[in-house]
Amino acid sequence: MDMKTLPRPTALIADDEPLLAEGLQADLAALWPELEVTATVRDGASAFEQALALRPDVCFLDIRMPGMDGLEAARALVEDWPQPGPALPLLVFVTAYDQHALAAFEAHAVDYLVKPVDRERLGRCATRLKGLLAREREGNPAPEPGDPGKMLGSLDAARLLEQTIQQLQGLAASSAALASASRPAAGPAQQERLTVVQAQVGSTVHLVPVEEVLYFEAADKYVRVVTAEREHLIRTSLRELLPRLDPAVFWQVHRGTVVQARCITSAQREESGIVRLRLRGHKDVLTASRLYAHLFRGM
Repeated sequence: MDMKTLPRPTALIADDEPLLAEGLQADLAALWPELEVTATVRDGASAFEQALALRPDVCFLDIRMPGMDGLEAARALVEDWPQPGPALPLLVFVTAYDQHALAAFEAHAVDYLVKPVDRERLGRCATRLKGLLAREREGNPAPEPGDPGKMLGSLDAARLLEQTIQQLQGLAASSAALASASRPAAGPAQQERLTVVQAQVGSTVHLVPVEEVLYFEAADKYVRVVTAEREHLIRTSLRELLPRLDPAVFWQVHRGTVVQARCITSAQREESGIVRLRLRGHKDVLTASRLYAHLFRGM
């Protein structure tokens, strides 16, 4: 293939600190002049939307942003990236964690950068990304053992996606552990599990025992609380609700869906990698995204 005929590689930068985003873009222009930055955004939701619209080759995602953060944006991209379609963007995480804390990230990310981004370190990142993109465009030949491009060592796009999912799961676990270690211990009230959901309709508050809830589903600024008999809306976010649910009982199967595991009667995996879930005593069929499909494997 004539490399001169290939389009310029493209990138998206997501960072809620404009000066740092501008600095990253300026350094990239000097270190990798062929790279075209097609969008810079300041939150995870915009990063997700623009990445789906523009299909960049690389996304630089700040881990901590207001609303949807970088890891959540990455999960959303994995879940909603069109299949079949172009390869998922290479994901580079930008973080304020120090070098020591980031030891846990190194085995999982395509790459990571520590704020303020060191120009020499960015140069090494750019070299790695160029190699990964070149390998991808040449047909993904298997890399040598220990090659930093090992995640692209398969011709099968589905396998590449699965590897990316595993990386994101590792990143999420590492991020949660680091965040937990940096926070003061929560008081007893903060750790208390939710036993009753209080859903208000007009002047009436309905008390719904949590064990009767089949699933919770994000719906704009609300969460749907679905039982076998009816559904309610509560004005809270799924992010606020999740820490109060027992993860052994309620499984997150999509970024916007949490289901009571014992209420699932069957899980059918489709060729795209998603899993269709059927519930006991309810007609709704839920979707478990590729990111959470690993939960449903035979014993």
